[in-house]
Amino acid sequence: MFKKILIANRGEIACRVIKTAKKMGIATVAVYSEADKEARHVALADEAVLLGPAPSRESYLVADKIIAAAKATGAEAIHPGYGFLSENEAFARRVEEEGLVFIGPKHYSIAAMGDKIASKKLAKEANVSTIPGWNEAIDTPEQAVEIAKGVGYPVMIKASAGGGGKGLRVAFNDKEAFDGFSSCRNEARNSFGDDRVFIEKFVEEPRHIEIQVLGDSQGNAVFLWERECSIQRRHQKVIEEAPSPFISEETRQAMGAQAVQLAKAVKYQSAGTVEFVVGKDQSFYFLEMNTRLQVEHPVTECITGLDLVEQMIRVAAGEPLGFTQADLKREGWAIECRINAEDPFRNFLPSTGRLVKYQPPATALEQSVQTLQGPAYEGGFGGENLSTNTWGGVRVDTGVYEGGEIPMFYDSMIAKLIVHGRDRNDAIAKMREALNAFVIRGISSNIPFQAALLAHPKFVSGDFNTGFIAEHYAHGFRAEDVPHDEPLFLVALAAFVRRKARERAAGITGQLQGHDVAHADELVIVQLGEQGQHVHHPVALGEFDAAKGTLAVTVGGKTFQIQSHTKLGDVLMVGTVDGKPFSAQIERSPARQPLALRVSHNGTAIDALALLPRAAELLKLMPYKAPPDLSKFLLSPMPGLLAEVSVAIGQKVLAGEKLAVIEAMKMENILVATQDGIVKDVLAKKGDSLAVDQSILAFE
Repeated sequence: MFKKILIANRGEIACRVIKTAKKMGIATVAVYSEADKEARHVALADEAVLLGPAPSRESYLVADKIIAAAKATGAEAIHPGYGFLSENEAFARRVEEEGLVFIGPKHYSIAAMGDKIASKKLAKEANVSTIPGWNEAIDTPEQAVEIAKGVGYPVMIKASAGGGGKGLRVAFNDKEAFDGFSSCRNEARNSFGDDRVFIEKFVEEPRHIEIQVLGDSQGNAVFLWERECSIQRRHQKVIEEAPSPFISEETRQAMGAQAVQLAKAVKYQSAGTVEFVVGKDQSFYFLEMNTRLQVEHPVTECITGLDLVEQMIRVAAGEPLGFTQADLKREGWAIECRINAEDPFRNFLPSTGRLVKYQPPATALEQSVQTLQGPAYEGGFGGENLSTNTWGGVRVDTGVYEGGEIPMFYDSMIAKLIVHGRDRNDAIAKMREALNAFVIRGISSNIPFQAALLAHPKFVSGDFNTGFIAEHYAHGFRAEDVPHDEPLFLVALAAFVRRKARERAAGITGQLQGHDVAHADELVIVQLGEQGQHVHHPVALGEFDAAKGTLAVTVGGKTFQIQSHTKLGDVLMVGTVDGKPFSAQIERSPARQPLALRVSHNGTAIDALALLPRAAELLKLMPYKAPPDLSKFLLSPMPGLLAEVSVAIGQKVLAGEKLAVIEAMKMENILVATQDGIVKDVLAKKGDSLAVDQSILAFE
């Protein structure tokens, strides 16, 4: 076994690999860019080596620097994680040529599966189901139209070297095939330097289901069941689960058998994933093989009890798999939510900056599951917040910490939140509670969006496909897209906190007799609305029992029996309501009103004032103060780097014309004029780091 390995990656996956390596007694070396010098993976590793400046092309993508770091530190092997160089055939070969071990598949396996056209041909030869289509490079749009008609509409036009949603179009007729081919080819040339394009049948109501495989150097290969990855936004996965709520056992076994056939055909040695598109009739077709560890691998670990990173390391060290297909069992249901630094209410624009608060939900250990590796490790695979492998377990894989920074140079992932339940309904319920307990402040996150998805009736019933988000959130995501099943509960929580604060104030010694703080049995919770459209909720309060932390709150004709010992000032509030446990988040909301409370639960948030009845009456008399008119300014919709200012003072611009370009998290965002106008002033210059809502231009 290796004594020391280097992790050629950053963020949560680097931390993930480090934890398993430490569990195995293997020393670790981290690499980092200048932007990541304070990063969590650097602190966790035994050693760390600076690669270079923040841009990945000058640090994490420079093979020479990574190999030099491995040799300088005495590392025997390199784990690439995912992304960056993980599926780079030249890097894998170079690592081997330098006398090091690549903890992943052999370079020839990466090469065989790295080209979409070649991989489909190989899959077909291995008797793997492939989508009907034309797998040769297409030269002209006219040829594309003829091929599309032969395959039968609708068709998918795809770049051979595409990925991440780039170089992909769907065509339903000749004109769309003609135009789509040209656009796809240009995009592929600009993004990947490879303009080869092919056409295949577009599967309607498709599910994206992938099979996890493991292979060793002795020719053994197994599949570790499937993952359902159909909940996607712009071809990026949002929620993953294992197993799939859709496919039958017969389909599952058939897909697994074909995935193993393909793994053996390319002599696959490591963890890998064979991706399939599955039609509504459960017909399935090979999409591609990801020759690396997947972001969503934890859900497979939860239901199998296997540590996939450990298996990768053991296979790379020459060990055979310690089990056969017949040994593998499925236990329970696992779901993963990707928690990203983005603002779902601003069209998911990136949100960078400092994590003022970062408190992930606590892990829970209830009933250990016996696995092929023996009893579940204490605290999970490798320690705290890595994996529980228990019924009701909560796992958080992350590369950040409170007070740390989310830089603008890399992807937007903050953490992966994983739960393991007895069945799907149990897992969904536990994930909703875990999201309620996940406190992130300083930047925006997609937690409200995840909460909305988990509560959606179609998701709960398992009735969805890859078009789910595009169909149900076609016009973006809004606060009203997260309806609460009991909205008055949020009002009751505000009243509970107000009464608890009065109880504490009443206990302060030295108060003037006759003027001391008195308890209020009646309150009005004023739910603040836009443009002064507030809703007043009269509330009756019972007797507060400080020892038990209990209070009866009656609002809207319903009484909530609330119990909580959470301290005033803590954002996360935990307790019970009518005997059932809950987690909610409550804090001051000075942006709306100095004394307002913001109450959040199940993705829904309200801003509220807790007032005595007379104060609430007087509030109704207060005039509404409209916010300032900012229509004459171009504001930055997100934090980022101002890469370009496309206009000058005095210039006349037309609606739709490019004004500026902002870069953040590997995304280029072009800001355009919404109406005609004349530039009065340029308030920021190229190279500036912008805050959200910072002014860039002023118009006359």
